[in-house]
Amino acid sequence: MAEKFDSLEEQLEKFVENIRQLGIIVSDFQPSSQAGLNQKLNFMVTGLQDIDKCRQQLHDISVPLEVFEYIDQGRNPQLYTKECLERALAKNEQVKGKIDTMKKFKSLLIQELTKVFPEDMAKYKAIRGEEPPP
Repeated sequence: MAEKFDSLEEQLEKFVENIRQLGIIVSDFQPSSQAGLNQKLNFMVTGLQDIDKCRQQLHDISVPLEVFEYIDQGRNPQLYTKECLERALAKNEQVKGKIDTMKKFKSLLIQELTKVFPEDMAKYKAIRGEEPPP
């Protein structure tokens, strides 16, 4: 799997370097540098084709749209994973708290119902297998 990404990374690095060199040629353009400009443009087209070939190897990769939003905001995309884990942990703690509260409520409810309806609750507990019937 890493080879796929390595190939894409290599192609992108070559493409970026070609664009950088193209910018240098264009910023100081002389009619005599037309051949070099044409060559760099052809390299750019070839580079885009090579990147497109890498795309077929990575068709099964999906990236959450939020990662692109992080990149657009100039933030590190690895922070997305960290923040997702932090949100999941917070949600887990919240759900655990709700579960604990419901268990306490169930226990208190059974205690109170046992006081008010002792026979019915004895049957209920017998059905649930919590304690033998009287």
